[in-house]
Amino acid sequence: MRSLVLLLAVLALGGCMNVSDMAEGTRYHMSDVGLLDHSDSRRVNNIRIQPDSFIYIAQGAFAPPGIASPRPNVVAEEAFNGFIEYFPMVRRARAPEGLDAAMGEARAAGAHYLLYTRFAKADDRIGNADDLIDQERSDRLGIDSGVIQIMLIETSTQYLIDTARIKSRGGLLTFYDNRPEDLLGPPLEQYARSLLGLSDQ
Repeated sequence: MRSLVLLLAVLALGGCMNVSDMAEGTRYHMSDVGLLDHSDSRRVNNIRIQPDSFIYIAQGAFAPPGIASPRPNVVAEEAFNGFIEYFPMVRRARAPEGLDAAMGEARAAGAHYLLYTRFAKADDRIGNADDLIDQERSDRLGIDSGVIQIMLIETSTQYLIDTARIKSRGGLLTFYDNRPEDLLGPPLEQYARSLLGLSDQ
């Protein structure tokens, strides 16, 4: 009898939600408590831009303080990968560069906007046996984290359209063999969606 009541309760709850909604809710709550990767994006403005906008993506040469040493142009690369699905006209700088140089290249390419990024902070914790041997410090075992900053600038007027700060941290179940730059893809794609006014779903 108990099994029948439990089965009916599960079926009743299952009828209230789609399976995809339950999976997304579970993923959200697991990332919120720290089991899966999590990011927190804070935008200054809630503007939208046209989907046919031409965006030039560049990264500053600033190296984040700390032990982490991410690839030099990794934020621009991940931003390009996140934006290309939503904006058909996207170009990326080949190497890190200053803001003036990036603005000059964006204007020369005919871009409407410059998306200028930088890795403000990165904490690369020990996530595998090789890292443990390299760093020789067991107190560094743990979850990676990072902070990136974004500026969206209109190239014709050099007006700052939007700024954002994205703070990412790894999860307890996903920290093995992970790096701070591995956490950048999903929040940058979410930022691209928000520029079009699309929901996170």
